[in-house]
Amino acid sequence: MKTLNLIKIALVAVVAFVANVTISAANPENNLIYNAEEVNGVKVAETVYKMDGTTLTNYMKYNYKYDAANRMTENVSQKWNSAKARWENDLRIQYTYDNKSVTVEYYKWNARKKAFVLAPEMTVTMDK
Repeated sequence: MKTLNLIKIALVAVVAFVANVTISAANPENNLIYNAEEVNGVKVAETVYKMDGTTLTNYMKYNYKYDAANRMTENVSQKWNSAKARWENDLRIQYTYDNKSVTVEYYKWNARKKAFVLAPEMTVTMDK
């Protein structure tokens, strides 16, 4: 039981880290550049560019939603499709809070259905 809780905690920590990447300069290892958009001090979007020689190209895009307590309620990621020159949905992470726990649900984009589909095996509930 403790091992399962540790795995859940580790998974949520990794998700929180990825979902809350801060503005940074180009990283020589992966050549990614981050550009965050804030409203009233809260990050609402972030675009990630890839350095290709001397050119920046679109790579990933994240959009965030928050509740009245400034807790993240949704994180939608999109990948750049260079062949179609457009952003395409990839993943939606939904956070639900109650008095004692937070539930994190993952939805993968299904192009055929044109909708996000719940990935129940990735749903995690943690006690606060």
